[in-house]
Amino acid sequence: MPRLLIVESPGKIKKLRSILGAGWNVRASVGHIRQLANTGTGNLGFEVQNGHINCSYEPRDDRAKKTIADLKTAAKQADEIFIASDPDREGEVIGWHIAQVLGIKKPKRVVYQEITERAVQQAIAHPKSLDMDLVEAGRCRDCLDKLVGYRGSPLVWRLNNGAKSVGRVQSATLHLICQREREIQIFVPQDYWSVFVEYAEGFKGFYHGSTAANEPDETTIEDAGSEAKTEESTRVTSQAAADALVEIAQTNPHHILSIEGKITPKKPPAPFTTSALQQAAGSRLKFSPEQTMQVAQKLYEAGLITYMRTDSVILSPDYCGAAKKWLEQNDVDNVPKTVAKQKGGKQTQEGHEAIRPTDIFKPSAELKQSLPDDQFKLYVLIWTRALASQCKPAQIRKTIVISQSGEVQWKAKGNLVEFKGYSKYWKDIKADTELPTLQPQQILTLAQADSQQKQTQPPPRYSEPKLVQLMEKKGIGRPSTYAPTIKTIKTRGYVDLIKGKLQPTPIGMEVDQFMEGALPELLEAKFTAQMESSLDAIAQGNQEWQNYLIDWNRSYFAPALAKALKDLPEATGSYGGKDLQKSRTKCPGCSNPMSKVPSQKVKKKYFLKCENGCTADDGRGLVMFWSDRDKNWQVPQAKSDQPAELTDYPCPACNQKMEIYQYQKEGQAKQMLRCSDPKARANKKHKDAVYFQSKGRWWSPKHGELE
Repeated sequence: MPRLLIVESPGKIKKLRSILGAGWNVRASVGHIRQLANTGTGNLGFEVQNGHINCSYEPRDDRAKKTIADLKTAAKQADEIFIASDPDREGEVIGWHIAQVLGIKKPKRVVYQEITERAVQQAIAHPKSLDMDLVEAGRCRDCLDKLVGYRGSPLVWRLNNGAKSVGRVQSATLHLICQREREIQIFVPQDYWSVFVEYAEGFKGFYHGSTAANEPDETTIEDAGSEAKTEESTRVTSQAAADALVEIAQTNPHHILSIEGKITPKKPPAPFTTSALQQAAGSRLKFSPEQTMQVAQKLYEAGLITYMRTDSVILSPDYCGAAKKWLEQNDVDNVPKTVAKQKGGKQTQEGHEAIRPTDIFKPSAELKQSLPDDQFKLYVLIWTRALASQCKPAQIRKTIVISQSGEVQWKAKGNLVEFKGYSKYWKDIKADTELPTLQPQQILTLAQADSQQKQTQPPPRYSEPKLVQLMEKKGIGRPSTYAPTIKTIKTRGYVDLIKGKLQPTPIGMEVDQFMEGALPELLEAKFTAQMESSLDAIAQGNQEWQNYLIDWNRSYFAPALAKALKDLPEATGSYGGKDLQKSRTKCPGCSNPMSKVPSQKVKKKYFLKCENGCTADDGRGLVMFWSDRDKNWQVPQAKSDQPAELTDYPCPACNQKMEIYQYQKEGQAKQMLRCSDPKARANKKHKDAVYFQSKGRWWSPKHGELE
């Protein structure tokens, strides 16, 4: 009878069968096969009885039912059963569920970091038992997430805006995005001036108000999509002050005051963790975190890279030896005497490895022919990063030149790579800025002195890789949850990806604002990070999971939920026989909360109405509608009573005469050209058949300037 190996992904089966050969049956669980059942109190699937948690599990779906049946059949035909689910907390839980449904009391757990013959055969030869600490941490997380989701989500359903759910990690992540959006909304730009001089000797200096004690390292290009910075002077806050500095530069001789130069080593980057890979792939390949993980999964299943869900920066001695050999054969000048030590995070699982290629000597030309383009690009990214971590540091010559005219100092900076080191493979150093050869006290010839007016910019919205970096920094989630969390808040309609940046939708902003009042602790990064730390403590055997979950619910969540329900605004008024719910938006007339009136005619599916008799300027009841453009609730503007003026311009859609239509926008009188036939205007062909007045001319986004 064959031996049975059960893995998670069907994509691994072909590779593993080729490694194991005859006498083996390899089957896949296709991820999770069971979940907490929708039974018991609140459909949570678990009950607390006498200080213990009793969980009820069920197949995740019909596919899982069939998978379980197939695994049971295969198990009956096998002499030995090995469970080789993925080497992380989630994989350990999947392995436990497989053992439970197959009735295996002492399952043989197989753990390998890469799907290669050496690694798989060694793991098979030395099976382990299931790590019950990891299993309990995973089960605790499942219960915790379902408790928060099932008990917390009904709160946001009361908003009647289409909001579907809240979540332990999801809500804290959404809060980061909404916080940034509010910073952008309240930002007030300020003018400033950058003052500079250009010398005939061939370099440019910027006004330098004070000598900085510590110069920041400005040579590295961030992988997380940070905003590009242009060099500028110490900020000058008025045109008069900028003009005065320019005049001093033009009327006083210039000379070199000081020259400071030093060679600084730049340490190689660490090999990829999950977070770092998502950031780099997002910045350099424009992959979303979800796409990065899907492509990496394919590379792992093909045996080309090690396991891609990890927070470790450790590399195996075998790989380090192979990398040294590769450098000795191809780039001997880059072999370091000692490899730079890399530090992982506080919760790094040291038993894991960083993400690296399984065979550094595999020819890239061969892979380029056999792999899809996205897989090849990501493989090259992983290969170069892992190799770079084993190289010598880069040597960068940094030069700072201070010149002086009158009492004013000017600064010029140069960065020159003396030795590329690791950056030969992992290019993260800006292009060289080389200064000419200069001498102390040298007289300089001024070619130009001028200033450039600029304006402060609001903080940028987060790109997906930048958000991953922030989640990791704040301890929100773990490597396996970054991509799924971002996918969830996009799927829920809480955020949109616009021009590569995450922007909260009106629903997302409203949900976040509501949660700030209802369950504010769940939005705090420190609070969420502490929950993750507790799960890590359970995984390390330092905390009992049932006591933690029971205590967390009793001491925090249940009281917080009861308070949130008590403080929810009561529904008042009625519409179609149903009570109307109060919103948090105050009426501009009486300052009382306005009621939400359901309407399928507006994008938000409801508008606001004052129930206290307040009226608008036209004498009708006061109502407000949501403005997507301005991100706030607004009283509709009264239509102009002025009749439209007919013109001889033909409508570009139907050739009928166009009319000048007067309207109000943001309190200002505006006018536009549109077709004079109201019935024709309702036709889709007329959607873009309008011209707006701009600088004394008529202009259309589609048809251009009207002659």
